[in-house]
Amino acid sequence: MKTPNRDLLVLVKDEYHNESMMQHELQELNRLLYHFETLDTIAVAHEVFDVNRGKVIERHAGVKKILGNKVLKPFQFACNKN
Repeated sequence: MKTPNRDLLVLVKDEYHNESMMQHELQELNRLLYHFETLDTIAVAHEVFDVNRGKVIERHAGVKKILGNKVLKPFQFACNKN
């Protein structure tokens, strides 16, 4: 599995974690994020507001098609459904 280039800020309450436990925790977080940060899961959780056409695209396939482009067109906004 390719390790992504990301910065993670991990806050822990337990000051007794040693370095190996922290490395294991970071590896598990990276493994989880690798599987959850896909275009499919992002398309399910987002909708696209297209101001040019006056539409809200909510369908999974439509959102996936638009977000698959490297850059959104002007006045297209991806918004999280939460």
